[in-house]
Formats: sequence, C-alpha cells, structure tokens
Amino acid sequence: METPLLYEKQESVAYITLNRPERRNALTPELVCRLADAIQDYATDDNLRVAIITGAGDKAFCAGGDLGTMIPLLTGARSAQDEWDRRVLNDPVVMAASSLRDYPLYKPVIAAINGSCLAGGAELVLGTDIRIAAEHATFGFPEAKRAVIPFAGSMVRLPRQIAFAKAMEMMLIGDPIGAEEAYRIGLVNHVVPAAEVLPKAQAIARRIAENGPLAVQRIKETVVRGSGLTLQEGYVIEDESRRVVLASQDAKEGPRAFIEKRPPRYFGR
Repeated sequence: METPLLYEKQESVAYITLNRPERRNALTPELVCRLADAIQDYATDDNLRVAIITGAGDKAFCAGGDLGTMIPLLTGARSAQDEWDRRVLNDPVVMAASSLRDYPLYKPVIAAINGSCLAGGAELVLGTDIRIAAEHATFGFPEAKRAVIPFAGSMVRLPRQIAFAKAMEMMLIGDPIGAEEAYRIGLVNHVVPAAEVLPKAQAIARRIAENGPLAVQRIKETVVRGSGLTLQEGYVIEDESRRVVLASQDAKEGPRAFIEKRPPRYFGR
C-alpha cells in the first residue's frame, strides 16, 4: 500500500506531496504525522532552502480532515487505535508542524494547488508563503456546515491575509470560491493552467534558492515574528535580523559577486 505522503529532496528543494488522490488527499492521522515529520526534517536540513507542497492527482490539493478517521478522533467520537492516532492526540508538535501553525519554520514554503483546497487543506495553505493555483482550483472553509470550526489557524490568519469582511463571509457561510476570486482577494499569487502549476512553483523555488539563504530565512522570520506587534516592537526584531545578516559571509559575497560580474556562492552563513 502506497504511503499517504511523499517526501523528496532535489538539490536545495524539498517536495512534499499529499498522496491520497482517491480520497482527495484528505488528512488522516497517519498522513498528518508523516507531514509533520517531513516539515520538521525540512526545517533542520541545512541543504534545503525551499519547500513545495502539493497534492497528488488533478482533482484536489486537500479536502481537509478525513471525516471517517481524523475528525472523529479529534472530537472523541473515536478512540485512539494505533500509534498514528496516539501521536496526533499526545504530541503537540504533530498538529503544529503539519498545519504550519505555531511552529517555528522560517524557511519558505510554496503551495502548488492543483484542485479543491478545503477546510484543513485551505488552512495548511494559509501557512505557506507563495501560492500557485490551477484555474480549476477552489478554496473554502466549510467547517461551520459540519458544526465544527477551522481550528488550524484560519480564524486568526485568514482575516490578516485578506479583507476582514471577506474572511468572515468565507468562514461563517462556508461556501467555496474559485481560483480567480482567490487571486482577486490576494489569497493566491498566481493562477495558471493545471499543467503549469508545478512548473510555476518550481521556477519560483529556483529563484528563491538562488538568493542568500540566511537573508531569505531572516526576512520570513522577521515578518512572522513581527506580525501583530507595534512598529517599535517590530523594529527590534528587524534590527536583530539586520545585525545577523550583515555580519554573515554571504552578505560580503553578494556585493562582491555583483562587482566581479559572476554568480554568487551562498552558504547560509
């Protein structure tokens, strides 16, 4: 039986693929645990500079939590039956890392969204930095229709990423929107034909990977940590990042390579 998550490393790019296309890549306890493990490995592997997360098949990125396994486990309607279940219930890092919520990941993550992106799938996307959507992709937070809530970060993140009124409409009513609407409201960066979703994500990943990795990570860290703070509090974090980056060897290499008209060689230090 094929593993529900594929994790590959190609040069400096990590590829994370939700691999349950027959179930629209719905999140089971095993899939969530494997996703958390992949995210943690990506975070700690110094050779990896960018991650692309996508879903297998062309129908769905992720339909959210599996209604037969994951949601009953979390509501208490189903007791833990194996090690995957127990990890979900007892290891707080599993839910944090798998939803990119409250987990200190300062490396960039690109979402390649190749179909429906709903509930937990849409919540996962809110934790990514750059989002590429297929023309037929849809986005929605239908949890209220099932008398539950989008608890993997959306109630806090969505109103910060798009207009407040639109965020409330999406979560309170629960109806999905199309890719063009998602682009219009700033939920995704690009909308492309289905066949171009992964190539577009790869092209962006390569561009990011060419930049100074320490600078890239410190940019993301400063933005994430500064979210919700006052300007003065944010400037403290920005000043800290400035000191670290300007003291690095990469910060010397970048201008030197430009003057010498050659490609820079960055090592993240």
